[in-house]
Amino acid sequence: MATPAIIKNFSRNSLARGAACLAAAALIRIVWATSRWRVIRAPGLEKTWNSDRPFIVCFWHGRLMMMPFAWTRPQSFNMLISGHPDGRLIADTVARLGIHTVPGSSSRGGAGALRGLVRILKGGDSVGITPDGPRGPRMRATTGAVALARLSGAPLVPLAFSCRRRRVVGSWDRFVLAWPFSSGVFMWGEPIEVPGDADAAQLDALRGDLEERMNSLAGEADRYCGHEAIDPAPSDMEPGR
Repeated sequence: MATPAIIKNFSRNSLARGAACLAAAALIRIVWATSRWRVIRAPGLEKTWNSDRPFIVCFWHGRLMMMPFAWTRPQSFNMLISGHPDGRLIADTVARLGIHTVPGSSSRGGAGALRGLVRILKGGDSVGITPDGPRGPRMRATTGAVALARLSGAPLVPLAFSCRRRRVVGSWDRFVLAWPFSSGVFMWGEPIEVPGDADAAQLDALRGDLEERMNSLAGEADRYCGHEAIDPAPSDMEPGR
């Protein structure tokens, strides 16, 4: 796993960043093309999935790698990516895979980002966010996702992927690095509706519900692929650890 200093140097050097993102995108394509994938959607998602209604896809930061290939609906898909150095690398990589990106964070100085995402959702396109990004704690949801759902009227939909041949990197997010010539699964959860008049207590309860469902789905995907579930960080852990 690259150190923060190496990542920062890559992000500042346009040639190095371009080469790294090209290589990363190529690896993701190879993993996708050489592996067998199954998609499992919760029965309660079918009505929303088959409609034109946009929604907010929620997946953990550590499950980012294969997410560009999870999206098969005709509407455009936009990912919220932080302005951190590693975020710039991620944004440039997923752009090569046909995913639009929105700069910013749903939890740190994210008012502008939230407004931009609300406009996208109200315009009919869906968005994807990592509720534990950009720096954690791992698999602990902030209130950004439920706030976005309240403002936009779009439901939250949990998503997880896992695969049999992989390495779990020792980074703060326990990034799942998929290997080629494997098999894997994308698991979609039930939609979570957030009322437009939800108060702070309701939003916190819904945040906890989202976190619980996402962790349950990630654990189910891991077990489906023959692995033990990755545990979330302690709730009081500092970001980036």
